[in-house]
Amino acid sequence: MIREIVMYGSKVLRREADAVASVDAETAGLVQDLFDTLAEADGVGLAAPQIGVSRRVIVVDISGAEPDVPPIALVNPIIDIGQGMATAEEGCLSMPDLYGDVPRYTNVEITALDVNGQPFKLNAEGFMARVLQHEIDHLDGKLFIDHMPPLKRTLLRGPLRRLKKEGEAWDKRHAVA
Repeated sequence: MIREIVMYGSKVLRREADAVASVDAETAGLVQDLFDTLAEADGVGLAAPQIGVSRRVIVVDISGAEPDVPPIALVNPIIDIGQGMATAEEGCLSMPDLYGDVPRYTNVEITALDVNGQPFKLNAEGFMARVLQHEIDHLDGKLFIDHMPPLKRTLLRGPLRRLKKEGEAWDKRHAVA
C-alpha cells in the first residue's frame, strides 16, 4: 500500500525509532508498504519514520542507477564499520527539492535482520553505502541537513520553514505529540 511521505517538521522524523522486537507479518507488511511508497515516489531509499512509523526498518532500491544491485530491506540495521570519506549531493523524499553536499563513509559494513528475521551482514560501497547511511540516519532522528555546515543550512532556511508547516500539519492530522 502506498503511504503518505511525512514532510520535514514532523516530530516523527526527529525521534529515535523503536527497535523491532520480532520480525513478523506486520513487519513484512511495513516493508511492502515502504517498497510500494518508494517506487511511487521514484526514490532510492525510505525509512519507516518517513511514512510515520517509528520502527527501525529501511528499504533501499538503487537498481535504477545500478541494475546489478537488488532492492533490499533491513530491520534494526547497525553500521559496524565505516571507512573512507567522500562528499556528494543528497536530497530526501521528506524534503522535496532541497539538496546539499554531505560527507559520508565510502564503505560500510552493516549488521541487520532480513524480512524473515535472519541476521546478516552487508558490505556496501559508493552510492549504496551513501543511501544506507542516509536511511539509517532517519532511524536515529537525523536528517541530511544535520551533516551540512551551519552556513549552508542557513541558506535553506526559507524552504525549510515552508516544509516545516507541512510536517507540523501532518502531526496534527495524526495526533503526534
